[in-house]
Amino acid sequence: MGTSLKGRTIVMSGGSRGIGLAILTAAAREGANAVFLAKTDTPDPRLPGTVHTAVAEIEAAGGSAVAVVGDVREEADVERAVATAVDRFGGVDVCVNNASALDVRGTEELPVKRFDLMQSINSRGTFLLTRACLPYLKRSDHAHILTLSPPLNLAPRWLGAHPAYTLSKYGMTLLTLGWAAEFAEDGIAANCLWPQTLIATAAVANVLDGESLTSRSRGPEIMADAALAVLSRPPRERTGHTLVDADVLTEAGHTDLSGYGGGQEPELDFFVDPPRVG
Repeated sequence: MGTSLKGRTIVMSGGSRGIGLAILTAAAREGANAVFLAKTDTPDPRLPGTVHTAVAEIEAAGGSAVAVVGDVREEADVERAVATAVDRFGGVDVCVNNASALDVRGTEELPVKRFDLMQSINSRGTFLLTRACLPYLKRSDHAHILTLSPPLNLAPRWLGAHPAYTLSKYGMTLLTLGWAAEFAEDGIAANCLWPQTLIATAAVANVLDGESLTSRSRGPEIMADAALAVLSRPPRERTGHTLVDADVLTEAGHTDLSGYGGGQEPELDFFVDPPRVG
């Protein structure tokens, strides 16, 4: 049985646009508080939205929001974001590891700087934010860690496709599954959530050359609805899982996902295999 997120405080890395903003906006409709750490203080010509427009959207949806301008790679910025949540709202109930860097070039083509960027934002950033939230999550009676990272698919086609990116995303997943075990006695749920299909965000359009892909991508609202379904459950009900948005919503009784877009055959996301027939 789910519970409302009303009055709960979410700390998120990223969140000024895309899936992260969709999650915070959906939580705001239930009356949640949001503190998010993001870099976009001034408009980027390639990407819509800033931390200021995000705060306005979240508050228009019914929640309270504070943007902390900073970098998830910087320990001081991460600690400042968590301190802001504690000072403004009295604690932290939910930690969402959303910030992520994407580069799917192969090993010979990928510059070392891009390798370092993905590891430092994806795996290391997830570690930094969660570690900073943990003292306050331990005090919450509704403590959740939610990491936007994939199931561990060791099929050669995925292992060989983009090993550096895969390492960074699987690192996020392994950390989260580790925390589920490490903090089980503290009543902190730790789960991963991943989209079944590509999601129509600026990152898809820019990085994956995605006009045609965007038409076969679902809207970020599907991840927001799935995230809320996970975060509204009592923490001890489900922890240590790698969840897929469509499965979460189907389990919750939402069998028709066509309203989220993507057409008849949406493009599957990385690490997601087609369903077996027969």
